[in-house]
Amino acid sequence: MSEIKKLTADVDAGEYFENYVNFEEISKLCIEEQEMLGYNWSYPPFEFDADDVWKSYDKLKIIAFKIEFSPEELEHTFEERELEFVLKRFERLKVKLMNEIYMLEDENSLGLFLGKCNLCMRCTREVGVPCKMPFKMRYSLEALGADVDRTMEDLFDLKVIYAQNGKLPEYLLFVGGLLYDKKLGD
Repeated sequence: MSEIKKLTADVDAGEYFENYVNFEEISKLCIEEQEMLGYNWSYPPFEFDADDVWKSYDKLKIIAFKIEFSPEELEHTFEERELEFVLKRFERLKVKLMNEIYMLEDENSLGLFLGKCNLCMRCTREVGVPCKMPFKMRYSLEALGADVDRTMEDLFDLKVIYAQNGKLPEYLLFVGGLLYDKKLGD
């Protein structure tokens, strides 16, 4: 059976922005992913400047969920469709885990989704229709230009790893956060 561990780190939002955010570079990766997997309202391009989001808050709480697999799960070799199904099940778990971030939000904070939004089975952006859940949809660290791989390595000494060759990775990471201590006047 899988085990879920919650990892957190509070950092200065300005320092994080300087050290880990490169919107131009990371947004290209998000756009390439969308071209392969479908468009999503939580990913760029945006009608706002992502840098302004970072500069509106003093603090950032990185919130990561590490899903560790049992030895039996790690030993099993999955057929390709079976592995896709297992990974999709964990992807749907993000919505439940995201509730922990929503509960931390107030008028002076902004939750950051655990990767690409998956609240809907198919994002309406693909068909040019506005988001059906703008009250729940949040942008992710990577969508706002953050280097999540380097964040996890530097702050938690963990590498982002993926399933391959029919095998689950040692663990999955879902990384989100909370921008808080909104600056006055923003």
